[in-house]
Amino acid sequence: MGVAFAGIVRVPLTSVIMIFEMTRDYSIIVPLMISNLISFYISYRLQPEPIYEALQHQDGIHLPSGARDRQGMPLVRTALTPAGNAASGSGTLEDAVKSLDEERNAVPVMGEQGLLGMVSLAQLQKHVAEGHGNWTLAEILPGYDSSDSLTVENFPHMHADQPLDAALRRMAQFKLNVLPVVSRTNLRELLGVVSLSGILRAYGVTDVEEAVPEPARPVTRHSGAFLPGLIAATLGRCYWWVS
Repeated sequence: MGVAFAGIVRVPLTSVIMIFEMTRDYSIIVPLMISNLISFYISYRLQPEPIYEALQHQDGIHLPSGARDRQGMPLVRTALTPAGNAASGSGTLEDAVKSLDEERNAVPVMGEQGLLGMVSLAQLQKHVAEGHGNWTLAEILPGYDSSDSLTVENFPHMHADQPLDAALRRMAQFKLNVLPVVSRTNLRELLGVVSLSGILRAYGVTDVEEAVPEPARPVTRHSGAFLPGLIAATLGRCYWWVS
């Protein structure tokens, strides 16, 4: 009964607690856990969607997706392109404004310590109109001083393992159609850029040809070593609990 419950409802630990409450027998816990894990694994491979989710979809109820559903979502790395047109922090605003347009309204700025930030077309036009066209790009960015505290607000960026929908929200927040992709261990290490056209191409909305590298995609299914490893960990935990 516990194995059938674990496989159908996809709650292996719940059935362990239920059977123990009914039998009051400790000796059944370990074999029940092993059987539940096998049942859970087989049922998941045969039908990834649990029965309760299937029933709620039949009733027209669509709850927010959990981590399991988000595993198949495209990540920023799928739309990552090299930042070949990165600007130098010593370049002037007048020169930089000529290299941007509405299709690509931002460019990463590099300095001696790495990435200084992103400069937008609107930002450049504003400073040039105020008569500051001879300023350098580094002077108008918060990353000019390496001791500056870099935050998402003053240093919009993305990481390669973040979902693409987060990149779209951040583009809308900062009115940019290009964002830098940086390392998690070093925000000034530029890995590339993600653009609006690259995101649309990753979603299959447009056929715009863009040099997109082929990154290693995350594995969304359990490997063959998943079940043995999980059983071993469960047995170790049960042995510690019983002893």
